[in-house]
Amino acid sequence: MAKSLSYSYRKLRVHYQKVGQGKPLIILHGWGVSGEVMMPLARKLADIRTCYVLDLPGFGETVEPPAAWNVDDYADMIESFIQDNFEESVDLLVHSFGGRIALKLCARPAAKKLVDKVLITGGAGMKPRRSAAYYLKKYTAKTLKFPFMILPAGMREKALQRLRSTSLWKILGSSDYSKLSGVMRETFVKSVTEYLEACLPKIPHEVLLVWGIRDDATPLYQGKRMEKGISNAALVEMEKAGHYAFLDRPEHFVRIAKVFFENEEEK
Repeated sequence: MAKSLSYSYRKLRVHYQKVGQGKPLIILHGWGVSGEVMMPLARKLADIRTCYVLDLPGFGETVEPPAAWNVDDYADMIESFIQDNFEESVDLLVHSFGGRIALKLCARPAAKKLVDKVLITGGAGMKPRRSAAYYLKKYTAKTLKFPFMILPAGMREKALQRLRSTSLWKILGSSDYSKLSGVMRETFVKSVTEYLEACLPKIPHEVLLVWGIRDDATPLYQGKRMEKGISNAALVEMEKAGHYAFLDRPEHFVRIAKVFFENEEEK
């Protein structure tokens, strides 16, 4: 059973859940959701890792930061979390926005001792072929759609049809999306307008990139760019999977993750 815990960072109470046994595995979620989306995966990895599933500041049960953060601010928080809670190095499993944080963190010299293996799925941070405004709308839409994606197939489409009829959904097609403002909107803009290609050659870790070939939020070409830029990276392309590959094909994803992380113990 998962334990609900908190970590104090610069007067912020960062909520996280802990489940499993073995070496620590830090799990970071993507933009617009929370650690809850990663918990089914964490539970399936609990027999080989002690999983720490965080709600990043501004998401889930962790409040927004007092001012807009950039990716380095999130990386600072994760670095402090590792230093304050573990005497041994940890592994990382990150999705989407969590991938940005991992790239920033692992490019730092200090991370060589803090982090061992890294699994990135649908990771963000590469310069897109479309504008940042396009991705702002796209990520906002995905945030609205996410609660419906975990419903059974029959209920999902009916719920999505109702969502598409709402005024909020409709304004995503116009300049009115700017009404979705605040600290987290500014944080988002700071994040998506910083491209992290320069971090890639600085990352010495063993990195596994797991990408859904149907990913339209962080398309496959971005995963290929990461593989090319990180010296010790390998890319696995998952058929019949999109941005949430670990939800689209959970059992297949878990098998890949276990092979990657368990091989470490055989060295």
